[in-house]
Order: sequence, then C-alpha cells, then structure tokens
Amino acid sequence: MIFLSSPHQHGGNSIQLTMYSVIIALLPAAMVSVYLYGWLAVFLLSLCIGACLLTEYMCLYWMGKNTNRVWDGSAALTGLLLALTLPAAIPAWMALFASIFAIVLGKQLYGGLGFNPFNPALAARVVLLISFPLQMTTWLIPMHAGATLEMYDFVTSLKFFLFGPDAIQQTWDAVSMASPLGYVKTELTQGVTVGEALVNYNYSTLHAFIGREAGSLGEGSALALLMGGIWLMARHTISWHIPVSYLATVALIAGLFNLINPDLYAPPLFHLLAGGLILCAFFMATDPVSSPSSGIGKLVFGFGCGLLTWVIRTFGNYPEGAMFSVVLMNCAVPLIDYYVRPRVYGYKRGSKA
Repeated sequence: MIFLSSPHQHGGNSIQLTMYSVIIALLPAAMVSVYLYGWLAVFLLSLCIGACLLTEYMCLYWMGKNTNRVWDGSAALTGLLLALTLPAAIPAWMALFASIFAIVLGKQLYGGLGFNPFNPALAARVVLLISFPLQMTTWLIPMHAGATLEMYDFVTSLKFFLFGPDAIQQTWDAVSMASPLGYVKTELTQGVTVGEALVNYNYSTLHAFIGREAGSLGEGSALALLMGGIWLMARHTISWHIPVSYLATVALIAGLFNLINPDLYAPPLFHLLAGGLILCAFFMATDPVSSPSSGIGKLVFGFGCGLLTWVIRTFGNYPEGAMFSVVLMNCAVPLIDYYVRPRVYGYKRGSKA
C-alpha cells in the first residue's frame, strides 16, 4: 500500500451532498405524483419521509451514536424512494410499517449507512408486495383520467388515506384501474395479443412518457425521472454504466422477442416506459453501497438487472420485475466484485490478505 504525503485536495463530494443531490433529482417525479394523485401523494410522501427520519433518529439514539447523522440525507432519501415505489391507495399503516422496516431491518440492522447489502427502500417494497399483493397492486385512477374521488379535497383525501375507501363511501372499482403492465399480462393469459391489449387499454406512449399512466407514485412520468437521472450523471453523482446497460439490455431483449412474435411479446419502448424500470435504473440500482465498485462490474450488474426484469415481466407471476431484479442482483454484488474488480498489484486472487 502506498501512502501519499499531504497536502490533499478534497474532491468536494460528501455523503450529505450526494444524498441531497439525489433528493433534488427526484423532485420532478414527486411533483408529477402530486399532480396525478393530489393530496394522497402529499400524505404518502410526508408519512414515509417523516417516519424514516424519526426511526433513524430513534435507532441512532438507542445505539448511542451521533443523532446528527439523521440529517445526512440518507433517511430522507430512503423515505422519498419508498413513497415513490408505493401506490397512492396504499393504507397509511402499511406505508408506516414499510418505512420502519426500511430503516431498522434494511439499514441499521447491518450497521447503518454503508453496510446495507440491499437498497433499504427496495427491500421494504418487496416485503410489502409479497405480503400484501392486493393492496400493492391497487392503482388509483389519475386525476386527469376521470377519477371519481376528489383527491384535491384535503378532508376527503385524508379520510381515504387513513381509513380507506369505506370512509368516503366509495368502492375500489370506482377509484382504481389496472396498470399497463398488469393489464397486458392479464390479457395475454386470456389469449388476447399484445397489440389488441394495448388498443383496448387505450395505451399511449406519449402519455407514459410525460406522466399520465396509472401505477406507483414514481412510475407516472418517464420524462421526470429521466430529467433527474441525466442531471445526476452530468454531476457525476452516478455513473452511466448501470443505467445504460440496464435500459439497453431490456430494450435489446424485448426488441428481439418482439420481432420473433409481436403478438406475444411487448415492444421495447413499452417495457422502457412502463412500471418502475427507469426509477430503478437511475435511482435504485445505482446505490453505491449495494452495487459493484468497478466500471465493468457495473455493466455486468446492469445487464443482470435488465435480463431479470424482462424475464420476470414476461414469464413470472408478477407483472413488474424491476424491483425484484435489483434486489436479486444485489445478492450477486460480492461475486461480481470478486471476479471483475481490478487486482491489487502483488495480490493473488484467492490468497489470504
């Protein structure tokens, strides 16, 4: 190991700066969610962020650590990311449970920031999806699409958020709709072709791009997420390797199979714009703690995420596979780093340090 004498020049990066940069990059997507779902989005975002901050503070306090760490931005970012992966119709107690799970079991249990093997927000989201599949796949009709619920009314929205549709004398069918991914997958099981399913759903590529599709809070607008992701790459907060390899892999595989049988396999642009793919590619898979450290490793990681996303969406029981793919690839990060990380001079792989 070589030690260099001082003086050293600070690169200007810090944990706090990185975390708040990602939060700023997610603000366009958060604002679109408020446009789509009104006060319900505000309540969900506030609950998740507030609960994550409070849980982080309590964990630091009980462990005798500096409680000022709660302001480093990591807990707030976890809450924001978690809220963006949840449907606006989710019960408040589930969002609270997920927030506590993300901090306690997804982060602090492993030693806190820098030691978590999985993205805490994604881990909590996966647990909710497996445990409560009905609530996690109930998508509200966006405001512009003719929702019967007055989601811009504060009192009505608060009752709905805290007590569910029964509190406002509404039924789920009156306020919910299928997501594009879920609708196409269901129609395929009924023998309907992909093209017919998209026509029946009245699917619009433009609407999916600018932000007019049903789904989780952060799935509404591909444009808003791309703006934030590109800004992060321009600032060198994240590198291009994972997002590009992730999106390119999905596009190439989906395009190939769509050419083989367009009636059975959705086109690549549909996959790129639907669900949480872009959110995962730029904001989840790029988590520096739970992703590979080398450029080649990041490319391998992105390829694996893209492959698993398409396979789960196409052949799995769940219509969305982006979240699962990142968590599964997080498990492979130590193996990827072991084989592709540049060797230290004089170090023989497999030998004891």
